[in-house]
Amino acid sequence: MRKLRWTALAVLLVGACSQEAADKAADDGATGDTVGAETAAPQNAAAQGAAKGADDSGKKGAKGAVHPPLDPYPSTYEPYASDVTLITGATILTGAGERIDNGSILLEGGKITAIGAASAVDVPAGANTIDAAGKWVTPGVIDIHSHLGDYPSPLTNSTSDGNEATAPNTAHVWAEHSVWPQDAGFTRALAGGITSLQVLPGSANLFGGRSVVLKNVPSRTVQGMKFPGAPYGLKMACGENPKRVYGDKGGPGTRMGNVAGYRAAWIEAAGYKKQWDDYWKSYEAWAEKDDAKDEDAKEAPDAPSRDLKLETLAGVLGGDIRVNMHCYRADEMVQVLDIAREFGYKVSAFHHAIEAYKVADYLAENGVCAAMWADWWGFKLEAYDAVSENAALVDAQANSCAIIHSDSATGIQRLNQEAAKAMAAGWRIGLEIAPEDAIAWITANPAKSMGVLDQTGTLEAGKMADVVIWNGNPFSVYAKAEQVFIDGALMYDRSDPKRSPRMDFEIGQQNNDNTGGAGQ
Repeated sequence: MRKLRWTALAVLLVGACSQEAADKAADDGATGDTVGAETAAPQNAAAQGAAKGADDSGKKGAKGAVHPPLDPYPSTYEPYASDVTLITGATILTGAGERIDNGSILLEGGKITAIGAASAVDVPAGANTIDAAGKWVTPGVIDIHSHLGDYPSPLTNSTSDGNEATAPNTAHVWAEHSVWPQDAGFTRALAGGITSLQVLPGSANLFGGRSVVLKNVPSRTVQGMKFPGAPYGLKMACGENPKRVYGDKGGPGTRMGNVAGYRAAWIEAAGYKKQWDDYWKSYEAWAEKDDAKDEDAKEAPDAPSRDLKLETLAGVLGGDIRVNMHCYRADEMVQVLDIAREFGYKVSAFHHAIEAYKVADYLAENGVCAAMWADWWGFKLEAYDAVSENAALVDAQANSCAIIHSDSATGIQRLNQEAAKAMAAGWRIGLEIAPEDAIAWITANPAKSMGVLDQTGTLEAGKMADVVIWNGNPFSVYAKAEQVFIDGALMYDRSDPKRSPRMDFEIGQQNNDNTGGAGQ
């Protein structure tokens, strides 16, 4: 039997898919509607002014206004066709701290429309009913720290595109421009229940560039995978990496050099933001006074020159871009928070955060998430002082935000088991973490940090129908994701080779059968 193409497999992935949906699958990324930058919801004053009467091309718009595009590469993602589906009889972990035994969840039109006890959820006529007795249901798993697509499989020098290690500050680069949608890691992650992920640049630089949030769906283009409306992130790094990479290339060569580099960049970015804020104040004042009949009307003010690096940093200062900080040591995390306070921005999450347990109370007080491994440690000195109870100790704080992440093409396939290891470590020291709470480490909390919790991360009516059916307790070493729904469409089925796809690059390779992500 001819092996199936991942990009052409959408017809099989969604079951009784319409021809219209099949055509969409084949042309994904080429025919999707483009959302103009002027339709975005800018938060800072400069962006709000830019949205008034300006086009999305960066050229002069109405009355001469200059508008740098807020989203020059918008998402073209559209959900795949889906059936009305009722999953019933399962143990449901909502991700919002609730466990429902013998529960049901109804998926309609790509959304969750009802969830609760099986007896309380009505079954619409014609619904596809899945008897999930003895099985568990959770929100789709979300990995906040991935390099899939940027460090793809196969990984060679020619495909290694995650680190722009050419200067300490490369805030002008965007991870999405390196994403290879044919990375086989996406299908393997799908088999592990991953429905969304954040792809970050590497950690060589003080400022590594922008991240991108993706839906884990087949597409020929990265735009076809981009999570609609998800905020951009900025990858930053502290500690050993930047000083090791640049110590003999002009610096920084020390931790104090790292901090000086951050501060100098934020000072420059603050000046750049002020230039644009002042421009828009002047422009708005001019526009209010301007009258086509007034021969004495002055010309519109000149806009500042654009700088891609500073646009990203100004976006952080304006609250539009979220900071993801690669940081291991507790003392450096506190220093970074001091810098953030100095320049008026917020750190969304510390990534890796080996020593987060030492400052767990401080992180909780400042509303900062810690994205951690379950037990990676010791591969360099700043990763040495680790404890397996790290995540549990962070989670134990009031108002905490503990996250288990992968940073690995293999670890992303088993984030449920990584969370289980961290949960077990907590139990060993008396922190009895319930499954309904621990599931948030790989669902709700990453969604919160990434700015998409209003759309996904928990099983609640009105949210995206990103759902995983497990063959048992997802925190068991024997747990496997049996079926994975993204926006209500069945994208993976462990028992059905037609929904267990291979990537184009794998076709014709030795020892590749037709079972794809299931690995069977």
